[in-house]
Amino acid sequence: MKNATQRLVGRRGFLRTAVGAAALGFGGSFWDDATLEAATQNVNRNSRPSQLKITDLRVAVVKDAPMTCPLLRIDTNQGLVGWGEVRDGASKTYALMLKSRILGENPCDVDRIFRKIKQFGYHARQGGGVCGIEMALWDLAGKAYHVPVYQMLGGKFRDRIRGYADTTQSKDPAEFGRRLKERKDQGFTFLKMDLGYQLVADTPGTVTMPAGMIPHELRNTQHMFTGIELTDKGVAMLAEYVAKVREQVGMEIPLAADHFGHIGVNSCIKLGRALQPYNMAWLEDMIPWQHAELWKKITDAIEVPTLTGEDIYLKEDFVKLAQMHAVDILHPDLATSGGILETKKIGDLIQDYGVPMAMHFAGTPVSCMANVHCAAATENFLVLEQHSVDVPWWDDLVTGVEKPIVNQGFVKVPEGPGLGVELNLEVVRQHLAPGEQLFAPTPEWDQERSHDRLWSFDYRMAEPPAAKRQRAD
Repeated sequence: MKNATQRLVGRRGFLRTAVGAAALGFGGSFWDDATLEAATQNVNRNSRPSQLKITDLRVAVVKDAPMTCPLLRIDTNQGLVGWGEVRDGASKTYALMLKSRILGENPCDVDRIFRKIKQFGYHARQGGGVCGIEMALWDLAGKAYHVPVYQMLGGKFRDRIRGYADTTQSKDPAEFGRRLKERKDQGFTFLKMDLGYQLVADTPGTVTMPAGMIPHELRNTQHMFTGIELTDKGVAMLAEYVAKVREQVGMEIPLAADHFGHIGVNSCIKLGRALQPYNMAWLEDMIPWQHAELWKKITDAIEVPTLTGEDIYLKEDFVKLAQMHAVDILHPDLATSGGILETKKIGDLIQDYGVPMAMHFAGTPVSCMANVHCAAATENFLVLEQHSVDVPWWDDLVTGVEKPIVNQGFVKVPEGPGLGVELNLEVVRQHLAPGEQLFAPTPEWDQERSHDRLWSFDYRMAEPPAAKRQRAD
């Protein structure tokens, strides 16, 4: 495929040939370079990838999508714009602090820039800035070379991406089953439910816990350190809840479970064993991902698949969990795990250990398409979360793809360049978070400087010999 510069040269060659033919007998005169330049001034010169440079980074924070999501816009010297997204619920500052470190860079050098900035990310939402920028770099690179992102990752294994969905919680299992059945009727072929001990805690004798714990304290204490355990009665009631949900949705469709509450390891094992008859697709994040040995203890003790990973940054900890077979399925959130390429690497690496990759996601269509391209290009991909089924304007945030974006539980892999979507700025404006502006200038982040090297060096070796001699004199 010719780029714009090649097309321009080709057009000039055509014009020169035409002019020459005219001079040989068809009338007319030769055109000089100035005249040719004027004749071709409206030719699109985008993109000359080798000369592409980043000139700006701006943010627009959207609310209720259903989460709060900072959208990124990276501008270039050739008019190309790349879209990215900081992970849901994270601060836009995670991206803005990186602006001075990417200005002037060629966005097509995606991997090199990622390696330059990845030191400024971390687990959970702290990885959001690095990942959001990485998404936008891929969008720009795809637009520069006029190919979809999945093609730059090596091509695709599938043309559509399977989604899974949950729904709003209810303590009445019949009502909750009905809501999940609606998701099935919408075309979803994979479901997930919340199954917290709060569903049964109002019944005496179901949960033991230290008295006086306040919600803030409980939310910020890791599961093993709360002292909360399920009783046999509590486990039996939760299993019965799942049984009634299965009556509504059937046994044929995969049904995963999440959000069990901050219960101890032994309670996780008891609950896992009790849920075996209901053929759960997975039990998600029963304890924090960092405790690999405890995860392995749970996984080895039950016959229901286990899953974790949405808060892990970079591939190394995913590989560790896969090597240990600490969980059965790994579950990166691309907006935390390192972005598009790093997440594909995660999938490829854990595949060697027989571990499939599901994908956590709760953002706008921008991040959704980043996930879709990655999932298309990763062989051991299983299923992608869809968290915005009930947001009526979610599809309207972007143009360039078929609507509805999630159709009968699947997302079609886009064939347009880059991520394959453009933002609908008017819809974004309508859903800005309070106090936020639509991609306002951010010059205050242009000049932040620090020496980011991660190893020591001898400054004397960096000086030219003449400078050393002058300083010695």
